[in-house]
Amino acid sequence: MILGDFGADVIKIERTGAGDETRGWGPPFDDRGESAYYLSANRNKLSVAADLTQEADQALLRTLIAEADVVLENFRPGTLERYGLGATAMLAQHPRLLWCTITGFGLDSPRPGYDFVVQAESGWMAITGEPDGSPMKVGVALADVLAGKDAAIAILAALAGGRPEPRWLSVSLAHSATAALVNVAQNALVTGTEARRWGNAHPNLVPYQLFQASDRPVVIAVGSDAQFAAAMRALELPALAGDPALATNAGRLAHRDRVVAAIADRVRTAPARTWIARLEGVGVPGGVVKPVLEALQEVASSPLTGVAPQAPGTIRRPPPRLDEHGASVRSSGWGAFTPL
Repeated sequence: MILGDFGADVIKIERTGAGDETRGWGPPFDDRGESAYYLSANRNKLSVAADLTQEADQALLRTLIAEADVVLENFRPGTLERYGLGATAMLAQHPRLLWCTITGFGLDSPRPGYDFVVQAESGWMAITGEPDGSPMKVGVALADVLAGKDAAIAILAALAGGRPEPRWLSVSLAHSATAALVNVAQNALVTGTEARRWGNAHPNLVPYQLFQASDRPVVIAVGSDAQFAAAMRALELPALAGDPALATNAGRLAHRDRVVAAIADRVRTAPARTWIARLEGVGVPGGVVKPVLEALQEVASSPLTGVAPQAPGTIRRPPPRLDEHGASVRSSGWGAFTPL
């Protein structure tokens, strides 16, 4: 979908009859019967249903591959090879072709890739949730999202670089998720100490967490010593502002409980808008915890095409119905794309 947003012509090949599994991942379904889950990731594509076991459909795929710049697929090892459509054979036949395989756990692993399993095994769940609670997944399929973005970046980099070798790109959910641990991973590597859950707090910064105002939760995110001093003035906490032991982030980490307790006591005395206005007035990052529908009011979004892409992305086509473009693609190939 990212590539389609940026102007690529994308033909989505789906199973005959059932199509993309996410078409059934509901409710909710829209008035066309399409699941919201499917709609969220399938705009700017044409849909063609094909059966890999049928010679006619194998021939169609070979024709489309021959004309394509990029093939993106997520079959388990050996599946496409059984039909003569594997990456090695196709790349040998088409010197301009780029091939990108997305897997769960790497090219050599037969394990299916599901976001929830990857979140468990990548370390995410071990660091997500309240400190004394159970491991918790992130609220969206973020490993899927990151792997998709990594694949788009890899494809665009290869196209910009003139299709350098290797032309077979591989992205795994597990690697994308583990790499996304970033500072948490580096903390563990540097110290040799296992990472743990911090709830809505931060392992390296204080104060950088959730607080409860008198009406709704807010977050305060202090990222520098100067911001801490400004935040304490805005919150009217002179005892913290004037304490030399708290002048540096390392000192605040050492006195985390005292700092957090004092701020929590202060923030609960007034509504969120009061504190956010004061913090913004002195340049300290902060925000209210918004529910999803409230957050969506801040961006262009649609029940059919989802959250609009940022420039230079554009929405040219709604998510397709199953095999909506099968007949036209079978008759004219890539010529089925028409300007909108």
